[in-house]
Amino acid sequence: MGSLEEAREIFSHDRYATVLSGAEVDEIGENYAKCSMRLTENHKNAYGGVMGGAIYTLADFAFAVASNYDKDYATVSVVGSASFMSSPKGSILYAEAKLIKDGRSNCFFEVRVTDDLDKLVAVVTFNGAHVRKKND
Repeated sequence: MGSLEEAREIFSHDRYATVLSGAEVDEIGENYAKCSMRLTENHKNAYGGVMGGAIYTLADFAFAVASNYDKDYATVSVVGSASFMSSPKGSILYAEAKLIKDGRSNCFFEVRVTDDLDKLVAVVTFNGAHVRKKND
C-alpha cells in the first residue's frame, strides 16, 4: 500500500474535484478512501443550500480514489445513484467509500456522505468497470 501523500499527489490531477470543488484525500486503505470538502459560498445553490452536484462530486472523487489507488488497472464509473438524505448543516463534508463487491471486470462501492456534525447527507452507490491495465 502506498502512502497518503502519494495518493494526494496522484489525485491532485483530478482538477475539477480538487481545484474547483476543494476535495481532499484524507485517508486511504485497501478498496477504501475517505475524502473531504470544506463548504464555501461556491457550493451553494440559488436558495442557499449545498448543491447536489457538489455532494455528488465529492462522492465520485472518493469512489475514484478507493477504486483506483494502488491498483494495476483503471476503474471507471458505469452507474452512479445518489440518495440525498438531508441538507448538510456543518461546514465540511466527508465521503467514505467502501468496496461492497469486486469481480474480474466490475465492482460495486457504497459512499456515505456526512457533514462535520455527523449528519448523514447522502448515500451514493457506484458500479464500476475495470477497463484496462494502467500501463497499457
